Amino acid sequence: MTERPSPLRPLVAIVGPTAVGKSEVALILAERLNGEIVSADSRQIYRGMDIGTAKPTPEERARVPHHLIDVTDPDRPLTLAEYQRMAYAAIEEIHRRGRLPFLVGGTGLYVWAVVEGWQIPPAPPDPALRRALEERAQREGPGALYEELRRLDPEAAARIDPRNLRRVIRALEVCYRTGQPFSAQRRKSPPPYATIMIGLTRPREELYRRIDERVERMIATGLIEEVRRLAERYPWELPAMTGLGYRQIGAYLRGEISLEEAIRRIRSATRAFVHHQYNWFRLEDPRIRWFDLSRVGVEDIEAWLREELARRLREAAPAGPAQNPSPSPESSG
Repeated sequence: MTERPSPLRPLVAIVGPTAVGKSEVALILAERLNGEIVSADSRQIYRGMDIGTAKPTPEERARVPHHLIDVTDPDRPLTLAEYQRMAYAAIEEIHRRGRLPFLVGGTGLYVWAVVEGWQIPPAPPDPALRRALEERAQREGPGALYEELRRLDPEAAARIDPRNLRRVIRALEVCYRTGQPFSAQRRKSPPPYATIMIGLTRPREELYRRIDERVERMIATGLIEEVRRLAERYPWELPAMTGLGYRQIGAYLRGEISLEEAIRRIRSATRAFVHHQYNWFRLEDPRIRWFDLSRVGVEDIEAWLREELARRLREAAPAGPAQNPSPSPESSG
């Protein structure tokens, strides 16, 4: 008799636009289902960038273990391959402890690299080429590089925010170094997880209101001082220092714009970022089970998730005595 394979270990991914409520929902679900959180946020990796990246507070991290937060300094960005490797290591550790991993964040590049098992293009960074491209961006404007990427690799360009110069340069670098489109080289080797994807959304106006409230809260809790402290250690042109919120407050601190204008620009750029995130996580994607948080609560999501975990375990379980090699979600009581 042929032995059936063991059930795949579960991985829960919680995705959606910024300010929708991913962190709050993930925290509650992880508490109730014996879970730990792996951050999929490309800005929360940086030490010292706390307020502007909406990192979980020390109290929240004490409630549920968090991984891949504060793993590098702003002047030492991670490559996508490094992030993917660290995420897989964290997920493996969580499984070894018999707990349920939650991959949580709005950075589509990070989420899909882990969930789909992207084979990262084998083109090591080329500092000289990057400097040349950065100098060209200064001469001709970032839009010139993005237009070139659209010509060389329209698929990659559609996936990359035109304002994310670092990602545009990396895509061009791979095209130049390998002679192939960046997108064509991203082969996939799915990891050994039974991935359950939960998408969180809200009506657009409600989401914009939450963004405005978040920006006000960041200013009130010290974003300006955070950026000022960082500027004492790091140059303004670092990719980390040109991220959402940091770029605009930097312009204010250098006397280029007023605080009111900086806040207006943060709100506007965040709204544009939401549009970009919905390109990564599409509402019609059948792999994602979407929940509108204006209509359902965490209890509804928890009930669905528990049933989905149980259903997948039943379908994969071998005949004979009951076996459960996967983390077993525990009720909070």
